[in-house]
Amino acid sequence: MAHLASVEDRLRECVESADPFVSEAAKHLMEAGGKRFRPMLVAVCAHFGDPAAPELVDASTVLELTHVATLYHDDVMDEALVRRGTPSANARWGNSLAILVGDFLFSRAAELAAGLGPDAVRIQAQTFAQLVHGQIAETVGPRDADPVEHHLKVLDGKTASLMATCGTFGGMFSGASPAVTAALTTYCETLGLAFQLSDDLLDISSESTESGKTPGTDLREGVPTLPVLYALASDDSDPAAVRLRQILADGPVTDDALHAEALELLRDSVALKRARETVRGYAEQARAQLQGLPRNAARDALESLCDVIADRIS
Repeated sequence: MAHLASVEDRLRECVESADPFVSEAAKHLMEAGGKRFRPMLVAVCAHFGDPAAPELVDASTVLELTHVATLYHDDVMDEALVRRGTPSANARWGNSLAILVGDFLFSRAAELAAGLGPDAVRIQAQTFAQLVHGQIAETVGPRDADPVEHHLKVLDGKTASLMATCGTFGGMFSGASPAVTAALTTYCETLGLAFQLSDDLLDISSESTESGKTPGTDLREGVPTLPVLYALASDDSDPAAVRLRQILADGPVTDDALHAEALELLRDSVALKRARETVRGYAEQARAQLQGLPRNAARDALESLCDVIADRIS
């Protein structure tokens, strides 16, 4: 797609710096690959207006720069050693430099947004605030809140908010009507939540590394995911459910035997089935948010993304 090729060129321009080290570090994750899902979403949404509008490339680049910047910061927070199959920036250069490179990418995104006008600056700043709120919520934990509701709030801030802005930018910079842009924004936010939640399930149900990591990684690291939260909240007296709660109650499951047992119990659990229903519910909610849009190839593509999410957790 020409749009994505232009975004790649723009990304390479934006990560260049007068300091060769900054350029190298900023290119590190950019050149490690990635699906460029957010620029693709902007491009599809733009087909409800003029998909050739020149502002769309910079709008997509703003969002991808913002996304990649969060990865630098996330890896520091998570003490991750690998990202996209390559050593993480913090593993290679240390936490301080990884944070600063993330800040550099955020600044380049803001600079690019300024060229798109005050509305773009405002929306990008609001999105950034939501991303930060999501990370803070994850860091401090649920406190007195319901753990499932808290998990959804975290994902809405950390993932869905940026996806929502893909719909906003795709609509507004293509010249789509305010009503269409609003529908695209809501769709993208709901789709983003469904897509991220589906990763919770793939970490448990996949038999391979299709989720991008070894199955059961979240379980081993004690990361609360939707199936685990449903299992812990259950009052099911079935022996398998009781045993699963006993294992999960202690946090990270690092013992290999217990990890294998918990993974097997989760795969056969009511909790996993309930989580699948939740994800499908969000996917169908996203599909319903397209109903008022014109019927065209772009709408068909957006609807097919809902099917992709349902298929990947089946």
